[in-house]
Amino acid sequence: MYYKEYGEEHSALMVFVHGGGVSGWMWDKQIEHFCSKFHCLVPDLPEHGRSKKGLQFTINDVADEINKLIEEKGKGKRVIVIGFSLGAQVLIAMLSKKPHLIDFAMVNSALVKQIPFANALIKSMMFAFPLVRFRAFSNIQAKSMYIDKDYQVTYFQESGQMNKDAFVRIMNENMSFKIPSSFESSTSKILVTVGEKERKIMRDSMNEIMESNPNCKGRIFTKMGHGVSLANPKLFNTTIEEWIENETSD
Repeated sequence: MYYKEYGEEHSALMVFVHGGGVSGWMWDKQIEHFCSKFHCLVPDLPEHGRSKKGLQFTINDVADEINKLIEEKGKGKRVIVIGFSLGAQVLIAMLSKKPHLIDFAMVNSALVKQIPFANALIKSMMFAFPLVRFRAFSNIQAKSMYIDKDYQVTYFQESGQMNKDAFVRIMNENMSFKIPSSFESSTSKILVTVGEKERKIMRDSMNEIMESNPNCKGRIFTKMGHGVSLANPKLFNTTIEEWIENETSD
C-alpha cells in the first residue's frame, strides 16, 4: 500500500485515511497545517490513487495494513488517526482490531447503518458509472464533494482509472459495514463527527457509533454536507487541535 510521510519523525504520529473515490491528496490542507508539529502518514487505500495495483480493497484487510504501519512508525509515540467516510469505516475496524493502539481517533462521516435495498441501489449506480469518463459529469461530482478546481483534474483522472469490479466491491464494503462488537473495548479517545446537511442515515450512524463505545464524543458541523475537511479546512483543523488539547488536559 502506497503512502507518503511528512513532518518530524520523532513527533507524535498523525495518520489520515481518505474516503472512497479519492486518495491521499484530499488531506493536503491538513498536511500543510499539521506537518510542522506531527509526523504525518497519508496512505492511498488499495484500488485508489497510487495503490491501484496489488491488494483488492476490503475494510478488514486495509485496517490490518494500516495498524501494522502504525505499529512500525508509532513506537513509543502518541498516535492520532483521522478517517473520512470509507476511511472512517476503516478506522472503526482498526480500533476494533487493536483496541489500545491508537490514542485519538476522529471518525468523520462513517456509515454504519445498513442502507435499505443496497444491492438495488448499487445496480442503479452502475448505469451512471460510464459517465465518470466525461469531464463535465466528473466536475459536477467533484463540486458535490467540495473538491475545488485545483484537484478536479486529479479526481477526474483517478475516477476514470477505477473499473466496475472495484467500484461494486468498494460500494458493497461501504454499504454493508457494521460496527464490530469489539469496538466497545477500544480505549481511544474518539471524536465522532458528521455534517448537518448529510443524509439522516449518516446522523443516525453517528449516534450508533457513540452508543457503541463510552469514550466517544460527538460534533455536528453546522451548514456542512459530506466532506467538511475539504469544504472548510480551517474549521476542520481547528476542531482537531481543540479536541486533542481538551482531551489531553482532562
